[in-house]
Amino acid sequence: MSHTWSAKDHKNTSQPATGGQAQKRPRNDVGNKATVVLGAQWGDEGKGKVVDLLATEADVVCRCQGGNNAGHTVVVDGKEYDFHLLPSGIINTKSISLIGNGVVIHLPGLFEEGDKNDKKGLKGWDKRLIVSDRAHIVFDFHQVVDGLQETERQAQDGKNIGTTKKGIGPAYSSKASRTGLRVCDLLGDFKDFSTRFKNLVHQYQSMYPALTVDVEDQLKKLKEYAERLRPMVRDGVYYMYEALHGPPKKILVEGANAALLDIDFGTYPFVTSSNCTVGGVCTGLGIPPLNIGDVYGVAKAYTTRVGIGAFPTEQLNAVGELLQTRGHEVGVTTGRKRRCGWLDLVIVRYAHMINGFTAIALTKLDILDVLDEIKVGVAYKLNGKRIPHFPANMDVLHKVEVEYETFPGWKTDTSAARKWNDLPVKAQNYIRFIENHIGVPIKWVGVGKSRESMIQMF
Repeated sequence: MSHTWSAKDHKNTSQPATGGQAQKRPRNDVGNKATVVLGAQWGDEGKGKVVDLLATEADVVCRCQGGNNAGHTVVVDGKEYDFHLLPSGIINTKSISLIGNGVVIHLPGLFEEGDKNDKKGLKGWDKRLIVSDRAHIVFDFHQVVDGLQETERQAQDGKNIGTTKKGIGPAYSSKASRTGLRVCDLLGDFKDFSTRFKNLVHQYQSMYPALTVDVEDQLKKLKEYAERLRPMVRDGVYYMYEALHGPPKKILVEGANAALLDIDFGTYPFVTSSNCTVGGVCTGLGIPPLNIGDVYGVAKAYTTRVGIGAFPTEQLNAVGELLQTRGHEVGVTTGRKRRCGWLDLVIVRYAHMINGFTAIALTKLDILDVLDEIKVGVAYKLNGKRIPHFPANMDVLHKVEVEYETFPGWKTDTSAARKWNDLPVKAQNYIRFIENHIGVPIKWVGVGKSRESMIQMF
């Protein structure tokens, strides 16, 4: 028998229950909120710098997706640290760094990175690191397969995707096809893990006959890594829940890659294999949307892209070369030269649609100091008509014509500026235009590599 709900069915829990005892409502505390830093272009925007700035006061700094295909350079006290898997907050000795379940972890890469930074002075990093037991593992053969797939694409289509060959795509493929192995598997019954590892190798060898794997050698190394990793491993879901619902804590989430590289929303297929937009924070850490606070987007004052794929505002000329050399635009992970072009506000607005930025950090403004004029892409045209959206189809994106606004250059060195009033008026106008066009306030402006070079606006 169906029953229609009516107001009289609702028990008013504020009234005393039988026996005169007031019924307690269940607690519904939202708890602490996580601040999120995400890339608003094709990556390499300088997220590490923004994270580093916020991490000085954070209690927990988390990575939620990607792997060691990410590269963040952080400069502190004249020392330059390169991070690929380690959250940039690892520098802060008072905070905990968490690698979440959405990250794919190459264990040799993780320990090599830790040891390398240890030599630079990053002491005790392994005591401040927590690794989720649900995170998937990138094996050495995943990296080999990544290279084989790129060679195959080049042979078949005459072009590859331009991956970092760090095994990220193949590891996420294993995860999606439910044959992947996780940290909890490695730390569990090693006999069972070994069987599943051999099956996974066999699966890839049947697809790529050229793939050779010394299974016993790999298992021996993995057993050693397991013991080194064991003290760092926790149940990430419980850890995050306690962090969110315990005493007040500042929680920071550091996105790797960027909006235009997102597997769902990026310039597919020239993308990464994870969700590097705000949704990846929930799925990659196991935290509810209610616990997401400020979402900061990071954008360069111009645009760069590594690898191939459509790039509407790219400048294959003296301007592009100048941006590349002045900006030292070389990939931290790959060492490849980055392609450079004018700031494209169509893609930054698109990134805002998906992520809902509460504020933006605009980095590398100083690179534009020497230009006579500066252009900003404000709209795309197709067959002479403005299109209101960012195209999903890459063939269409290749054909768009960019509509630009042109600004006079300020022709002044801004690298010593430390507050808004130190910036030339023409630079201020450029920043205000960007802010108004996107409809998001700019909270920081970066004018150099160091921590001190971030001008905080409010």
